[in-house]
Order: sequence, then C-alpha cells, then structure tokens
Amino acid sequence: MSQLVVDSSVVVKWFVAEPYSVEARRILSDYQSGALAVLAPDLINAEVGNILWKKHIFQGMDATDAQLILATFRTLPIVQTPTAVLLDSAYRLAVLHRRTVYDMLYVALSLQEACPFVTADEKLANAINTVIPTTLWLGDWP
Repeated sequence: MSQLVVDSSVVVKWFVAEPYSVEARRILSDYQSGALAVLAPDLINAEVGNILWKKHIFQGMDATDAQLILATFRTLPIVQTPTAVLLDSAYRLAVLHRRTVYDMLYVALSLQEACPFVTADEKLANAINTVIPTTLWLGDWP
C-alpha cells in the first residue's frame, strides 16, 4: 500500500465541489479502496474545521451541511501524527523555504515518511517542489 500526505485543501475537496475536486476524489477513492494510506499532521483537524467555518460564515454554506461534513471527516481513519513530533523539522523547513510552519508540518511528515505530499495550494507547491520534488500540486494528480 502506498502512502500519501494530504493537507486540508485536498480533504475539503472530498466533500465540497470546488476546482480540482475530481482529482481530490480520485485520492479519496484510492484511500477508500485500500490502495492508499492517507497521512496528515493532527493539525488537519483544526484546519478542516476552520475551512468549514469560513465557508459557513463567509460563503453561505448551510450550518447543517458544514456540521455533517465535519462529522464525516472525523470518521475517516487518516493516520495522524502529533504536530509536536514534527515541529522542529517543520520549523527548520519553514525558515529555509520562507513558508509557514503550518504548511511545513505536512512537508516534514512527507519527508519523515518518505512519501509524496499533495496540496491544492498551487503557490505552495510551486514554491517548494523544485527543492522537495515529492511535493505535488493537486492539479497534476494523475
């Protein structure tokens, strides 16, 4: 079974129709079939919650829909690593690449587990994939 680190920008697309949701749902399908293990720092819980809050408060997502998505997300057996375990490495990466520690937690996990990291954040992927080629933009997902 292959492993893949995904961030909240990918996970939300599993539930909300947005650009590149088709690619994100291919990852979900492989995950659900057992062909792929999905990993993330435990920060993903707060990030998914925050994205849903923003969609509800600022974009008109129905509160019941947001709560249902959050509940469904919480049932997914994503292998989560505590941020405390990744923090030192993420901080060094953040300083080196001038990116947020939040984003670099995912990259640190990817490097630790020697597996790809997929994000829908094209700017992030473009900023680091030349030096960390295991970072993939969701739009390039096969």
